This record gives sequence, C-alpha cells and structure tokens, in this order.
Amino acid sequence: MALLSGLSVLLAFLLDHLGEPPMKFHPVVWMGNYLRAARRLLFKDFFAGLLGWGVGAVLVLGLAAGVQLAIHQMSPGWQILLTAVCLKPLMAWSALRKAGESVLLAPTLQEARRELSWHLVSRDTSELSESEVMGAAMESVAENLSDSLVAPLFWFLIGGLPMVAFYRYCNTADAMWGYRTPELEHFGKVAARVDDLLNLIPARLTGLLICAVHQSKQAWNTMNRDALKTPSPNSGYPMAALAGLIGVRLSKRDTYDLGAGFRDPEKSDLALTLKALHRVAWISVVFLSGVSCFL
Repeated sequence: MALLSGLSVLLAFLLDHLGEPPMKFHPVVWMGNYLRAARRLLFKDFFAGLLGWGVGAVLVLGLAAGVQLAIHQMSPGWQILLTAVCLKPLMAWSALRKAGESVLLAPTLQEARRELSWHLVSRDTSELSESEVMGAAMESVAENLSDSLVAPLFWFLIGGLPMVAFYRYCNTADAMWGYRTPELEHFGKVAARVDDLLNLIPARLTGLLICAVHQSKQAWNTMNRDALKTPSPNSGYPMAALAGLIGVRLSKRDTYDLGAGFRDPEKSDLALTLKALHRVAWISVVFLSGVSCFL
C-alpha cells in the first residue's frame, strides 16, 4: 500500500504538468463555490463561521473517504492511476510556476502589476515598483510551493485522499475567509487558525528543502534569523530561505523585511527563483514519495 502511494504521488506530479482540469470538474472550485455561498448566507460572527466551515469540512472528508474506499477495491494499477487523478487537482505547482512566469514575461510594468494581482497576491499592486513586483512574485511562489505542493503531498502521505482534500479545503477557506476585516475578523477565525496549524510542519519542511537542495548556508542562516518576522507563523520559512538563497531583500511595505542587508530584487532574480524552486519541487516529490514507502 505504501509503494502504491509513492507511485501515485509521482504520477500525480507528472499529470500536474498537463495543466488544470476544467473548472466544472475541479474540486477546489467546488470548495470555493461552497465557501462563497456559506459566506453570503450566514451571519458574520464566530459561531456562524464555525458552522459554515464545519459543515464543509465534514462534506469534504466524507466524499474523499468514499472515493478512497471505492478506489481501494480495485486492482493495484487502477488504484495508482485513479488516486493520482484525484490527487492532481489538489496540488498546483505547474499553475503556480506559470503564474510566476506571467509576471516575469509581462512586457510592461503595468502589465506585470496586473499579472501579479490577478494570479499571486491580494495586496494593492498599482503603485509597486518593478523591484517590488518581482519581490512580491518571488515571495508568493516560495510561500505557495509549500501551500500548493509540499503541504498537500505531506498530508496525503499522512492520511490519504481524505486528509489532502481536508487540507486543501482549509487552505481555500483561509484564502477566502481569513482576513482581519470587520466582516471576517471573527467569521473566518476558525478557517485561519486551522490553516495555520496544518501548515506548521509543511512550511518549515519547505524552507529546509530550499536550503538543503541548494546546499546554501546563507539560505539557512537567513531563514533562522527572519522566518518569524512575517504576520503568518508559517509563510516566513520558505520566503526567508529564498531571500537567503538568491541573496535579495524581500519585503512588504510596513509589514516585514526579510534578508535585510541584501540588494533589492531584479527581474533576473524572479527567473532564477522559478528555476531554483522547480528543482526543489521535483526533489520534494521524489523525497516524499520515498518516505511514503516506509509509512
């Protein structure tokens, strides 16, 4: 069974390079539709948020457990194939890499700002300099290497399809509800805290992998020094490791400053980031697939 899981992970990662399934068949889109409807229908307080989040979590866990049970009744070959097909849309490295490339290849600063805002960040990008745009894209790709690849695979190896589906639901809920606004401060509290908890290990593992794959002492030192400077307890680990690896300062105005003392990012640094993190992604998949053989 462990070997089947490892092979499913490898196949899912290969399938990821083919792109995303149509939106009407995408489980993360279904999760987003539910979360959007729950936010619209429920009162905006803590208990309403807990109820809306909890009902969705039960539905996701139940459906994923049913799918996994059905798959386990099949022959090993079908188990590997169908598990990989179900796992693929719950991870998104290829789409993330393409989002970074869209910023890199934008012909003008205005277009780069638009691509950054559309695909990668929620902050206002209208007044960002080119250096800030490149830095924000680098940060987002590093953070989402954890959220979109390492964490889903980690939780798949821990609890199969139900656990990776639950993780993706929690991560999507945090992205949609986890804001400190008057409307969502209490409503999205559970979604934000559970997402923080589920990312504690994967984010740190991602930071370690960035350091280890490139054998960078500077990345290690920067991560240890700066990882906890971000508002999130997790995102600083891969971001600070990347800052040290590339040797650039990654910052968000009035929020955090990672890699202080390094130079500001340039366009070529985003290209280097995409290449370096693609290598980390491949080695992460091989590493986690290998670990699964011993679980």
